[in-house]
Amino acid sequence: MRHSLLTDQKLQGLEREALARHFSGSETPDVQVSAAIHYALDSVDQSGLQAHPLDVAEMLRRLNVDRQTLIATLLIPAVFARRLTHEQMSQQFGEVVARLAENVSELVRRRFEAPTGRPEQAERLRRMLLAMVDDVRAVLIKFAFRLQNLRLAVKQMEPGTKLLAQETLDVIAPLANRLGIGSLKWEMEDLSLRILEPEAYRAIANGLDANRRAREAYVETFTRTLESALKAEGIQARVYGRPKHIYSIWRKMQKKQLALEELTDLRATRVIVDDLSACYTVLGIVHNQWPHLPREFDDYIANPKDNGYQSLHTAVVGPEGKVVEVQIRTRAMHEFAELGVAAHWRYKEGGREDLALARAINSLRQLLESDGDDQNLLEEFQSEMLHQRVFVLTPRGEVLDLPAGATPLDFAYGVHTEVGHRCRGAKVDGRIVPLTYRLRSGQRVEILTTRQGGPSRDWLNPALGYLHTTRARNKARSWFRQQNQEEHLANGRNLLDRECQRLGVSQVDHDELATKLGYRRSEDMLVALGAGDLTTAQVAQKLQVDAATPILAPRPRRRPVNDGTPAGGGDIHIRGVGGLLTTLANCCKPVPGDAIIGFITRGKGVSVHRRDCVNVLRLPDEKRSRLIAVSWGQEPPTQAVDLLVDAQDRPGLLRDISNVFANANVNLLAVQTRTDPIDRSVRMELTAEVESLSQLSGLFDRIQSLANVYSVHRRSSVATTSAR
Repeated sequence: MRHSLLTDQKLQGLEREALARHFSGSETPDVQVSAAIHYALDSVDQSGLQAHPLDVAEMLRRLNVDRQTLIATLLIPAVFARRLTHEQMSQQFGEVVARLAENVSELVRRRFEAPTGRPEQAERLRRMLLAMVDDVRAVLIKFAFRLQNLRLAVKQMEPGTKLLAQETLDVIAPLANRLGIGSLKWEMEDLSLRILEPEAYRAIANGLDANRRAREAYVETFTRTLESALKAEGIQARVYGRPKHIYSIWRKMQKKQLALEELTDLRATRVIVDDLSACYTVLGIVHNQWPHLPREFDDYIANPKDNGYQSLHTAVVGPEGKVVEVQIRTRAMHEFAELGVAAHWRYKEGGREDLALARAINSLRQLLESDGDDQNLLEEFQSEMLHQRVFVLTPRGEVLDLPAGATPLDFAYGVHTEVGHRCRGAKVDGRIVPLTYRLRSGQRVEILTTRQGGPSRDWLNPALGYLHTTRARNKARSWFRQQNQEEHLANGRNLLDRECQRLGVSQVDHDELATKLGYRRSEDMLVALGAGDLTTAQVAQKLQVDAATPILAPRPRRRPVNDGTPAGGGDIHIRGVGGLLTTLANCCKPVPGDAIIGFITRGKGVSVHRRDCVNVLRLPDEKRSRLIAVSWGQEPPTQAVDLLVDAQDRPGLLRDISNVFANANVNLLAVQTRTDPIDRSVRMELTAEVESLSQLSGLFDRIQSLANVYSVHRRSSVATTSAR
């Protein structure tokens, strides 16, 4: 094989068709497996991967993974070399394989180095790794790539090898242990120790070799004696000696301050039986044959570990007074202990073992309980679901966890309050993003700050989407609250005037509005508005005539109201009169929430106007007797309203404004634009269907935040002859 990084002797020299038969497990190669092998071999030299995908795929094949996992593993080089797009993979190999391969490539690209001496950071990194994927098998493939990289690193010892090994011990191996993938976990730990502590590793290895013959002879004698005792009771079992891996020995020596020859559990035996009841029968035989140590007995069958591991563990005093550890389990338990998550795709037999497997798979979407090594694990993590959080990295590699939907501004306030106040931009994975960008797990965030300044009032507007977390929003509000009281009062008055002008609302009673908003005085309301404790959207809601009328959620739009179209039977109530035809006047186009009044026309029923309509205000005295009190019904309809937008022309301006209406689920009925050819100023006349003043206020905020937009407001009514 021409690829030098292919290290598996069994695969070297095989032609592509032979490789396809090997990984397909039959004489007739799987078509998709064969295609994936071609992509792997044609892309590996350009992929930049250290571990060869055939080595990794062979490792996973021995773990009995499913064909989708093997195919996704073989496609990783093509993904790295950008030879396959998501659409191409989905079309040729299926959507599941395409998503799995992309999950794996994202994990393989990322480094998960935990800051030294920060166990809570290591825990956050593990959870970030799990939160980044939506397929459990991606984590398994990540572990296999890591193990193969460690095998190569031991031979090459290049710069960065120690960081790779430390990251494995801090993040990868503990996670593999929690998921029950023992065969990968043990080798990763031994290789990492060999890289980080070569002298200690060599001393333990040499010490084990020195007394290996005596220990192996002892275990062999113990095993034959146990086999004879089991056969005498008619129990079919596989009994064999179990080697203890070097990292586990080193950890115990460090923890208990013991020398190698002082350890009592270097002799171990494992018993594999066919069914659950046989496990306890074997346990009784073992305890009858040799004295047992009560403190060394653990029943992980009745009380499985959090990762689903099941087995009986006991320790007995064998011949010559030497302690021997005995593990007893069924074949299914043994497969799960060795293969962990990979076993999920093989065993479909049901029963107790299947429940343990399901619990382990489900744990990938839950925060896992601490294994005892993370004493400083923050309490807030213990009950959160992974998909409800995002785990993102600082430039220094520390992990912050935030609620799903968090923005770079939330991240900035999570780092430090002053960083949030002075934030003016953000980079995610080296790319400039807007401050309303929604962060995803695994991303690295860098905040761009200014030396002076504070938060913008727009950040407190929920309609604009700058801040998602309550904690960050409270910090921004606190900053405004600490500013000059007179400045807040002036700002609040300006904001209220601007909002009333934009919405076309006149004759506002400030004291009445303050009462509706829960303030004793109008000055208190204005200060709160200027400080950011009160939003313009809340003000717009209370500006409606009937404060008890709820703000309706977006719903399917009704038919637009045209000239002379009745307003609807139950939408407008006429005091003391029922069954009259009503129409909404086109001169002022009242919106639900506006103060309205009715005018009895000749032959057209009641024409409904805004109270500040020019035609109503200019009505002759002899016609004022035809005015009648009306009010909105309990289910206000959507109604057309005219808006004016003044801006400076730029490419994409109309598209951005249209997107605001589309994202708010507001129907845009008409658009007319006029551009001055000299100064390129633009005036847009828009007609849209809205449900309430508060919804209209939110639209104004979003449009006003667009680049090059100077102002947006509701168009004033003009005098017509509609009231006659």
